[in-house]
Amino acid sequence: MTTPQEELLAGTRRALLRRIAVAQAEERAPSLVATVVRDGEAVWTGARTSLEGHAPDGNTQYRIGSLTKTFTAVLVLRLRDEGAIDLGNPLEKYLPGTGVGEATIAELLAHTGGLAAETPGPWWERTPGSLRPGLANVLGEHPLVHPVGRRFHYSNPGYALLGALVEKVRGASWEDVLRHEVLEPLSLHRTGVRPQAPYADGWAVHPWADVMLREPAEDLGRMAPAGQLWATTSDLAHFAAFLAHGDERVLGIGSLREMRRPAAPADVASGYAYGLGMEVRHRAGRALVGHAGSLPGFLACLVMSVEDDVAAVVLANCTSGPLLFPVAADLVRIVTEAEPRIPAPWRPLREADSAVLELVGQWYWGTLGFALRLSADGLVSLEPLSGKGRRSSFRSNGDGTWTGLDGYYAGELLKPVRRPDGSVSHLDLGSFVFSRRPYDEEASVPGGVDPEGWRGIG
Repeated sequence: MTTPQEELLAGTRRALLRRIAVAQAEERAPSLVATVVRDGEAVWTGARTSLEGHAPDGNTQYRIGSLTKTFTAVLVLRLRDEGAIDLGNPLEKYLPGTGVGEATIAELLAHTGGLAAETPGPWWERTPGSLRPGLANVLGEHPLVHPVGRRFHYSNPGYALLGALVEKVRGASWEDVLRHEVLEPLSLHRTGVRPQAPYADGWAVHPWADVMLREPAEDLGRMAPAGQLWATTSDLAHFAAFLAHGDERVLGIGSLREMRRPAAPADVASGYAYGLGMEVRHRAGRALVGHAGSLPGFLACLVMSVEDDVAAVVLANCTSGPLLFPVAADLVRIVTEAEPRIPAPWRPLREADSAVLELVGQWYWGTLGFALRLSADGLVSLEPLSGKGRRSSFRSNGDGTWTGLDGYYAGELLKPVRRPDGSVSHLDLGSFVFSRRPYDEEASVPGGVDPEGWRGIG
């Protein structure tokens, strides 16, 4: 991937460089490298290092820790989209005998399966995977620490189970499936389970002295689907573009939108939620999705603002040090504020269905006014005329009905109800009646309409 930095203004580039320089210097990271993606292309890469004469670049590998989970989640959603599994089914249906089979696949993806955060025994991130050769070693005698489905509790073993699920259904190793189904189609040639030069060494920085200690780089074995991967900012820039726009060879945009939606209880105070293999955060009024990661010696973060189509990847080689989410979020903010996105030209629909055009315009639910709009992407949206209230977009089912995609009416059916002459009487949306006039006596308003009609006080 090329990084045509001239596409950003000089002031923007300097602000980006200053942000990572402050993080590397003040938080004492041996090295830190970052890439910014805009409209699906890398537009800036910067690096800072403690070494003389050489700085890492977009081709230098770092371990990315739990950012690996997003790759594993993509594999699981691929299985779902092919019809090989159902996310609502318990794991036991596909991978029996684990002892956590009551948890559904969706709950494992969203960390609501009740599993422990870590494996039993020695610290799995800093010891060889050979100590945990089977799933029983990963889970231990008491794998559940919470009732299934009751709360969000981040679980690394849960993603080891998802990796085992992929292996069971595909009949191949998680590594091979990942390479053939994700890495190769997306041309992520510098991403893999083992390092390939050039790569950064992992370090621990002493908390009270400016000295360092080398960290071991263990093969995680069964825990690999939770955090094994090495990658570059260049590859992760490609991956961020995929997560934003989709690629039908790997996963369509509909499934990626599903991954990005909160699927676990949110931490309201911190603005944090978890989707299906992706973290959802809010910072400075901006919705950001992606994932962070860490392993001894390494830190990683990928975040993106889907609305602005700007993403940032930040990698560092220290066990603790800079909090990379604020750094990555600031890189996104710097670009979006300094160089606001220029929208694509408006273009009309190629064809307009007269039956759909008949539905657009003003509708009332009781006394609340709404507008139904048809956009060039073929979706319709229901929006409150006041600007405040419930809003949702809908996709056509091809039979005259529409299904809600988001908001309050997600999954609900929007159905035009027609009179004997074929004209539209009203809209039925999950039993709510939307009529062309407030409490229209000609529509089937539940409870009927007072025959005396509208009146004043007197």
